[in-house]
Amino acid sequence: MAKPAHASTSATEWDRDAALTTARILLEIKAVNFRPEEAYTFTSGWKSPVYIDCRRIIYFPRARSKIIDLAVQKIQRHVGYETIETVAGGETAGIPFAAWIADRMSAPMSYVRKKPKGFGQNALIEGDVPIGKRTLLVEDLTTDGQSKIRFANALRDAGAIVNHAFVVFFYGVFPGAFETLANMDITLHSLCTWWDVLEACKDRPYFSDAALSEVRRFLENPVAWSAAHGGIASAEEAMARKAAAEG
Repeated sequence: MAKPAHASTSATEWDRDAALTTARILLEIKAVNFRPEEAYTFTSGWKSPVYIDCRRIIYFPRARSKIIDLAVQKIQRHVGYETIETVAGGETAGIPFAAWIADRMSAPMSYVRKKPKGFGQNALIEGDVPIGKRTLLVEDLTTDGQSKIRFANALRDAGAIVNHAFVVFFYGVFPGAFETLANMDITLHSLCTWWDVLEACKDRPYFSDAALSEVRRFLENPVAWSAAHGGIASAEEAMARKAAAEG
């Protein structure tokens, strides 16, 4: 099976350098987890031998500062300097990243709840509702793009204009992620993927050769790997499971 088109032909040398820098930072702060012998299970039902914990970034000030520098540069290069008017984080992991990005961009910031809080004004969007504003949706990562749909729809229903989403890490392997968002006229921007992590692992022996080989097998055919290890075997199943989990 061919590699997913995680890096388009339009990717520049800057994009590749930024991806490897981000991957090396994630490896250094131990945000990268390889566990081929005991697969992780995602909410969507996918099984995976790899897991990324982007929440660890918040603990390391120099690491997070560099990643936010790269994030803002990425957004400016691929979206524009004045195109984005507001930034919105997805509850909960997207909130700190949205706050840091908004601060660097001197932009207003809000955040979107997974569901109304159930008391007070029963708000779904906190901060202020960016009605008529070109809004960047921010989260820490995405596997198959499904959670972005919920947040983007909430923002759009409230009157915001959402055509771009940013994540620090994109799994870059599960089917349907780009298509799901593209069908909503949303372009997904990310700093790095698992392929970039594997590339960064060539520099230093972060993991055993056996673990790296198994991870590569997963990346080359994630659907078959998931099915063989008791997980789901299609994007349709992932969508159905997430819908059921969200009630």
